[in-house]
Amino acid sequence: MSESESEPDEANTGEQVAKRTGQLESCRRCGREQGLVGKYDIWLCRQCFREVSRSMGFRKYS
Repeated sequence: MSESESEPDEANTGEQVAKRTGQLESCRRCGREQGLVGKYDIWLCRQCFREVSRSMGFRKYS
């Protein structure tokens, strides 16, 4: 039995996994953590993004 198998490591607890997925951000407007638009560091959920996208200068093409 190796040393890593006998003692639990912090990386195996799952605590570190959440930090690596990039889900540390939340919506700047409502605080929701799912459906984030992170491109260009916008960090708005998709619902808030739809409401404010026109005022930010985005256009709908279709």
